[in-house]
Amino acid sequence: MNTNYRYIRFFNEIGIHDIPLVGGKNAALGEMYQALMPKGVNIPNGFAVTAEAYRFMLDNSGSWTQLHKVLDTLNSNDMTELQARGKQARNIILSTPLPEALRSEIITAYRALQNEYDNTLSVAVRSSATAEDLPTASFAGQQETFLNIRSEDQLLDACKRCFASLFTDRAIHYRIDNKFDHFSVGLSIGIMKMVRSDLATSGIMFSLDTETGFDDVVLISASYGLGENIVQGAIDPDEFLVFKPTFSQGYRKVLRRKLGTKALKMVYGTDKVGFSTTNIDTTEDERDQFCLSDEEVLTLADYAIKIEHHFSTQSGTKTPMDMEWAKDSTDGKLYILQARPETVKSQEQRHIIEEYHLLGTGPVRLTGRAVGARIGTGTVRVIPTPADIQNFKPGEVLVTDITTPDWEPIMKQAAAIITNRGGRTCHAAIVARELGIPAIIGTTNATTRCQTGELLTVACHQGEQGVVYEGAIPFKVSHTNLANLPKTKTKLMLILGNPEIAFQSSFLPNDGVGLARMEFIISEYVKAHPMALIHPDKVTDRHERALLDHLTRHHSERSAFFIEKLSEGIAILAAAFYPKPVIVRMSDFKSNEYAALVGGSCFEPDEENPMLGFRGASRYSHPAYTEGFALECAAIKHVREKLGLTNVKIMIPFCRRVSEAHTTITTMEKYGLKRSENGLEIFVMCEIPNNVLLIDEFAKYFDGFSIGSNDLTQLTLGVDRDSELVAFDFDERDPGMKMMFQMAIEGCQRNNRHSGICGQAPSDYPEITEHLVKLGIDSISLNPDSVVATLTRVAALERQLGR
Repeated sequence: MNTNYRYIRFFNEIGIHDIPLVGGKNAALGEMYQALMPKGVNIPNGFAVTAEAYRFMLDNSGSWTQLHKVLDTLNSNDMTELQARGKQARNIILSTPLPEALRSEIITAYRALQNEYDNTLSVAVRSSATAEDLPTASFAGQQETFLNIRSEDQLLDACKRCFASLFTDRAIHYRIDNKFDHFSVGLSIGIMKMVRSDLATSGIMFSLDTETGFDDVVLISASYGLGENIVQGAIDPDEFLVFKPTFSQGYRKVLRRKLGTKALKMVYGTDKVGFSTTNIDTTEDERDQFCLSDEEVLTLADYAIKIEHHFSTQSGTKTPMDMEWAKDSTDGKLYILQARPETVKSQEQRHIIEEYHLLGTGPVRLTGRAVGARIGTGTVRVIPTPADIQNFKPGEVLVTDITTPDWEPIMKQAAAIITNRGGRTCHAAIVARELGIPAIIGTTNATTRCQTGELLTVACHQGEQGVVYEGAIPFKVSHTNLANLPKTKTKLMLILGNPEIAFQSSFLPNDGVGLARMEFIISEYVKAHPMALIHPDKVTDRHERALLDHLTRHHSERSAFFIEKLSEGIAILAAAFYPKPVIVRMSDFKSNEYAALVGGSCFEPDEENPMLGFRGASRYSHPAYTEGFALECAAIKHVREKLGLTNVKIMIPFCRRVSEAHTTITTMEKYGLKRSENGLEIFVMCEIPNNVLLIDEFAKYFDGFSIGSNDLTQLTLGVDRDSELVAFDFDERDPGMKMMFQMAIEGCQRNNRHSGICGQAPSDYPEITEHLVKLGIDSISLNPDSVVATLTRVAALERQLGR
């Protein structure tokens, strides 16, 4: 491109070190255009109007004095005054003419860009402030963007509007909050080829999980049309996760998919003046299918990994990135439109764990997507539009349809935020994370279910689903400094079943997952009985048949639905702790629990005592379930072989007899899971007295034993653990139980097998933990909320024992 410009720089002339000249957004685009285009990352070409041009325009008109007069005495906490003075400042800029020298350079550069593409070229005009996209302050969304600019007059008008947007109410307030001087910040403009995503798809992606800061994944949000709907939270987008470590090893598979409703699509309007976009409803077919193929998801993940690596190399430290992307309907290619450092989760101190705990409960008013693992309580203020924000009072719970950057001055004062619409990369979610405020988004009906003046508690601390409770529910906050925690010889592992809390749990001190319950994934993700999916013709209930059809509507084979959903849940657990071991227990539903799954009643017996009936290993090679077990094995095989998560190990529950162990191992081999092949280890639950008495024989088939203290206590003491009448007799501390623990651990040591425990006893009783550690147990698996206390206790005991 021609470089004979004073106020213009094309993307091939600028890089990340040019932020003072062209702002963060343009500097990053130029950096990627030069460094990453050769590596296969598509960047639309364009040019920057420099911050010098902005200052030249104001110098030429003498407008600085007027701006100082308007802004120097501003009280930014007075919303009415902020709105009035912001409007005055913008009018000063809008009434200032562009100097002829600047107008000429913009038009000349625009024509050069047209020559590179064609005369039908439309461009996006985007603001790029010199204090924007910094590692510690994003300034995201503070200034304006104008799309679908198709003429020279429109372009010059859009440039003026971009300059004026340096003084939007939200930008003024944000600069004051972050202690930036209004007059030391300049504004550059990016003018780039418009990617025609209005007829395709677009979205946002992060090179970390935005809720937890887990940085081994790429999170991609996608919807139809222009990307503004995702940013504003106007729609619930599709979401995809890709696991970076195994992706980089060549395992090119999507970790998890989540279908969004995508109710709206933003497209170009018909306004001849320009700047026009409009929302139209998506079709039922569009809503019911993913708007990206797996191959496109993996292409975007590849972009994200390359971008993060490049900027990390530049900065000398790992730099998770926040990126915008779009698919061009004309050439079918995916483009990166913007990349900036992620400035919330990547800045948190990882060695400090903050945990919120509700100390009570109450009636549930509504639920939605949780943002920020926090709890907030306050009086509700329902605000329909930005025009009403002056009614908001600090400490209230903000309830609205969606938020935009215009809402930010009051969002920072809120105890919590609740919206009708939005996904977890929408404006409300991003700002809530940045401010450290709990938010529940996408509730669909918060503005009608909540009333101004009532007291609510917003709880976002238990995974993906956030809950709004009526009244003020007491809660506490705990902080743990991991740097101060001791190390233990005894491995401390976690008990998990819910993939939604896996990433946040991974930051706890742990040696992996000692028990990953498959049942939760099946009941919450799959919902259907595996045999009902294989033999739907045997399901007699018409409603259940219809539900099976709905669940599996995106799959040509119903069994593929089961494998996909189960493998996604397992894969999230395995990825969260990779490369530490994650021991997945094969399904251990009782027959009455299986019967509760969709279609399950047609395949399950009616047992008097399901606890001692058709459960665990006895099912796996039985004609009534072996086809279902084959699907479970296929899911494990997919996770290990297609996703590369070979840290997954298998655990067999309720294996009564040695012959049953032999049959189970043989059956798994038949389904492609051979012990020791590709490092596969198979454990067994030690929860039946026979497992202890014949441990030398069982050890021939398994690599380790995990004591299930709940069932082992029940069967040793002859106490139904579900019976309130004899509950007083259920006690893992009984001398007979302590002898069982000793026999099991010594048997493992004798056979050089791993010994562990995954029951409730160590979490409830310190004396049981002490007994197990003294015996030399290899690992203790715990619920996440008891890890820190148990770790401290075990470390002290090991010191006493001289270990």
